[in-house]
Amino acid sequence: MKDYLPRSDLLAGRVILVTGASSGLGRAASLAYARHGATVALLARNEARLEAVYDEIVAAGGPEPAMFPYDLAAADDRSMETLAGTLLHHLKRLDGMLHSAHHFTSLTPLDLQTLEQWQTLMRVNLIAPFALTRACLPLLRQAPDASVIFTGETHGHHPAAYWGGYAVAKSGLETLTRIWSDELGAEENLRFNTLIPGQVATTLRAKTHPGLAPESLPSADDLMPWYLYLMGADSRSVRGQIVECQTR
Repeated sequence: MKDYLPRSDLLAGRVILVTGASSGLGRAASLAYARHGATVALLARNEARLEAVYDEIVAAGGPEPAMFPYDLAAADDRSMETLAGTLLHHLKRLDGMLHSAHHFTSLTPLDLQTLEQWQTLMRVNLIAPFALTRACLPLLRQAPDASVIFTGETHGHHPAAYWGGYAVAKSGLETLTRIWSDELGAEENLRFNTLIPGQVATTLRAKTHPGLAPESLPSADDLMPWYLYLMGADSRSVRGQIVECQTR
C-alpha cells in the first residue's frame, strides 16, 4: 500500500472530518486530503494551530476548509450532537472521519498510573472517537461511500510494558472497529478500519523514544498513501481491518 498512487481527484466533492488536525499525522492527513479534492473539517483544541493548517490549505489552492476548535476531553453527547448539526448546516454532508486526536502522558509502570490519568486516556483516545462517530452516524449513512479511520498504536496491537492506559485505550479501538463493522454488515455504504502508523517522526514519538533521531524515522507524509487509500473509494471492500503501516 505504500506504493499506492491516488488520483488527484480521489476525494473531490467529499467532506472529511479530521480530529487532531493541528499537528502531526492529523495535520499531514488534512493537507493530503485537501490536495486530493476534499473539503476538510479541521478539529483540534489549539485554535492558532488550526488557523495555520487552514491557511496552508487555502494557500495551496485546496477547497476552503472549516475549523472547529473543540476539546474532546471536555465534550459530552450534547456538544457532539451540536457539532454534527453544525457540520450538516455549513457543509451539507459528511463522507469520512479520521480520528487522529490523542492524549498521552508518559511511559510509566501500571502501579504508578492514576485513576484520573486513565479516565482522561480512555476519554480522549477511545470514548470520544466512539461518541463523536455515533453523533455523526446519520450524516455518514447518507453518504454514498463513507469511511471512518481510527488511529491505533503499535503497543495497543502488541502490548508491552509501560504503555499502560494509552495502549489499553488504543487496543479498544481495534475491538470497536470490528464490532461496528460486524453490526453494519457488508451491504452498508459505510466502513470502519483502524490504521496503526508505527514509528513515525512526530512529537509523540519524540516523547516515547527521545533517543531516536527524527531523520531515522518515516515522516508523517511518508504514511499518506495509507491514509488516502483507506479514505477513498479504492478501499470500499476493506472493512473491519486493522492495518499496520509498513514504510521500509
